[in-house]
Amino acid sequence: MNRRTTTLSASVALAAALALTGCSSSSDSSDGAASGGKPKLEVSGAFMPQPVMDMAGGFLTIKNDSATADKLTSVTSDISDDVTIHETKNQKMQPVKSFDIPANGELKLARGGNHIMFMELKKKPKQGEKVSIELHFEKSDPIKVDLPVEAANHNPQQH
Repeated sequence: MNRRTTTLSASVALAAALALTGCSSSSDSSDGAASGGKPKLEVSGAFMPQPVMDMAGGFLTIKNDSATADKLTSVTSDISDDVTIHETKNQKMQPVKSFDIPANGELKLARGGNHIMFMELKKKPKQGEKVSIELHFEKSDPIKVDLPVEAANHNPQQH
């Protein structure tokens, strides 16, 4: 039993040392991925289906090409004062405070899954127009994205 306690203590100490080493890297490096600095995020596949009511969904993929994880914490837009991020669990939508964007991974916001929700639209955009949004993150600077408005039934996963 004593040997197991010693081994556990050593493992905890090693894990703590490794975690601290990762946090103490230099921020002078120009490569954020190598230094543990800001994540390198890129947005693709953004769109909004043409709304049929005074609410709409937004979908996109955020790719993280760095060794530092981040979180999508909020979305703002001039089309609505009530923009939230929602997860879909057991076919039910519910607002969440943030979505994880894993290091060297991606966050997919897609139809039938996690998404951006625009409530009480100030105007209903038509197919062919664009809706400007700004994505806000825990670590990264905000990213402005134009969501092309597609047909109400548009689903790129079916193509």
